Amino acid sequence: MLLAAGTVRVLYVDDDPGIARLVQKHLERAGYTVSVAADGTAGIALAASEQFDVVALDHYMPGRDGLDVLRELRELPEVPPVIFVTAAEETRIAITALREGAADYVLKDVQGVFLESLSTAIHRALDQERLRREKVAAEQELRASLDRLETLAAQQAIMLREVDHRVGNSLQLITSLLGLQAAKLTDPAARAILRTAAKRVEAVSLVHRRLYTSDDLEFVRMDQYLAGLVGELRRAATADTVEQCVELRAAPVRLETDKAVPIGLIVNELVTNALKYAYPPGEPGTVRVCLEQDDAGIIALIVEDDGAGMSDQIPAKGGGLGSMIVRSMAETLHATVELDRSHKGTRTIVRLTS
Repeated sequence: MLLAAGTVRVLYVDDDPGIARLVQKHLERAGYTVSVAADGTAGIALAASEQFDVVALDHYMPGRDGLDVLRELRELPEVPPVIFVTAAEETRIAITALREGAADYVLKDVQGVFLESLSTAIHRALDQERLRREKVAAEQELRASLDRLETLAAQQAIMLREVDHRVGNSLQLITSLLGLQAAKLTDPAARAILRTAAKRVEAVSLVHRRLYTSDDLEFVRMDQYLAGLVGELRRAATADTVEQCVELRAAPVRLETDKAVPIGLIVNELVTNALKYAYPPGEPGTVRVCLEQDDAGIIALIVEDDGAGMSDQIPAKGGGLGSMIVRSMAETLHATVELDRSHKGTRTIVRLTS
């Protein structure tokens, strides 16, 4: 939509006073407010000191031609659209003016079409300028919205990291309390139950610890997470018997948090069971944990030992809670759990899609 009549200011630059008067009267009858400059220097001075909506600029003027004036006008902080005016036989100059940044050009002629063509060009230039400003305003608003979204996302990330930090600290506190309670018990069976519970809580706590120390709050690097978990299980095994050890080989698979926690609990149960029951007391042995992903995106978690083997129950011994946890976590992951009967000892394979 054009500006209201009388509010559009036009600067016409031409050294021919007769044509300048004709243009001024014609445009003023159309409702424009028109200022006239007799040469390029005066036109530049007016454009620099006053606000115009459009400039019409003749090419042939003494001292400085229209192209020189156009280039200097284009350097103004708030340059209005410029319509270049040239003779009919000088279309090459008009094309050069367009390349230099003119919004449009009008040919002077002797048939009287010039004034109407200039009015049409002014109308079109104002429309184009309005669209340009609307586009600039929309882009600025979009950038501002993106900045607000980035700020909000950063704030949410900080809040989420803080939540994970607090959850991790709370779980670590629970682990410590379970350990303290276990240390006070004289019943070996009850003490073992509390220590097993502490390990399960620690498996969950490690995920939150990994999250609040990482830039990625949505995914967990499973090789790093399992390294921490296996390290805890290895230290627990060393405390009980120096003959047992846990080895890890894990690909740098990235999984969502709600998948990392069940996998951690499965590893905790299978490794703990193997450390307890795979090898006879005093006999050295190794428990191996492997996490790999094939080209189809299928993830395989393998926990194996070279011990006595197991029955169809997973885990084979204990109170049965470990078996329930493994199967429950596998259902959560929509994963399959199978025993590799061809392996000497026990090999449990859990398969899921990433």
